[in-house]
Amino acid sequence: MAVLSIQSHVVYGYAGNTAAVFPLQRLGREVWAVNTVEFSNHTGYGSWRGIVLGAQLVSDLVTGLEERGALTRCDAVLSGYLGDASIGKAIIESVKKVRDSNANAIYCCDPVMGDTGRGFYVKPDIPDMFKNELIPLADIICPNQFELEVITGIEIKTIKDALKAINKIHEMGPSVVLVTSFKEEHGKLSMIASDKKNMYKTTTTELNLGNNAAGTGDMTTAVFLSRYMETKDIKTTLELCTASVFGVLESSYKGSIKNNKNLIELKIIDEQHQFISPSYSFKAEQIQL
Repeated sequence: MAVLSIQSHVVYGYAGNTAAVFPLQRLGREVWAVNTVEFSNHTGYGSWRGIVLGAQLVSDLVTGLEERGALTRCDAVLSGYLGDASIGKAIIESVKKVRDSNANAIYCCDPVMGDTGRGFYVKPDIPDMFKNELIPLADIICPNQFELEVITGIEIKTIKDALKAINKIHEMGPSVVLVTSFKEEHGKLSMIASDKKNMYKTTTTELNLGNNAAGTGDMTTAVFLSRYMETKDIKTTLELCTASVFGVLESSYKGSIKNNKNLIELKIIDEQHQFISPSYSFKAEQIQL
């Protein structure tokens, strides 16, 4: 199963494709990575070098895959951070090309826009690109709580608020929604998955990652997509995804404390066994609709 992953790329650390490609590969997926930006490091450091690569490069690279006849083997398209709204147009074009070659291909959209505490970290025209064009095209969407509020216009304080927002997203087009972070109670953090028919929630201890941790959503979305491609069952997918992600995050958090570092880089390589044989297991609780 091949995945076309169109995301940002950093040379040092983990964000975008550097946080998504290896977990996908470790789970047995062939990955075709198309980078939308090339930065020295993620922007949480406060300074970085590099460039936004631009929409034309994305289009050219996907056209090259099409010319090789490769898109018939593409089972999913994954997109994340958009350095520019024009890249969103290139992603739409790419998804349509893949679906023309393989009608059963899945499009998984990670609507990267910002996070609670940090606010927006994308250009002003990016939210409308997600809401009006990319999300209606997607089969799977993986927002965090902040992004869920932005997309739906619903302030989310309770589980009922979250469910209302998830249903609104389903009405926009996607058949599967994963809320990658939902804070319902102090010291706990949940993920919620819905496929229109059923909703499930997993809850873990909230790790104090702060606002400088990057790549967690990119990694989570990649693991969720891979497991969903394998199982086609959101309950099993959510349980496996939660276990893998929590294992990596806990080790990354403990490592930052031990080394007295304020900024956390994910231990994706050191903890790669978490993707195959997680240290923890979590039971998904069904939420009554």
